[in-house]
Amino acid sequence: MASLKTMMDRLPPERRERIEKRAAGIIAEELTLRDLRKARALTQDRMAELLNIGQDSVSRLEKRTDLLLSTLRSYVAAMGGTLDLVVSFPDRPPVSLSGLDVVDSEKSPR
Repeated sequence: MASLKTMMDRLPPERRERIEKRAAGIIAEELTLRDLRKARALTQDRMAELLNIGQDSVSRLEKRTDLLLSTLRSYVAAMGGTLDLVVSFPDRPPVSLSGLDVVDSEKSPR
């Protein structure tokens, strides 16, 4: 059986490029918090400093599957990003959900 590399090498350059772009898009859609942190060239130690928590807490946070929005927002903000929530329905265009950050900021000082 031929390897993936061999099969890709046999394809026309335009097709290879389309496949590689699509693969990169799929991978980008499925990043974990750990992947995001690494993509930003940040260590767990640095994230701990930015979040004012211990490195062990960063490790636990990255392994969790259920986070508070405020926790996720803080983590993303520490990396220099913003968190946007989008609701998707099968019968209409995506809707950007707003107003949740107001509730969070009233609960906890920044």
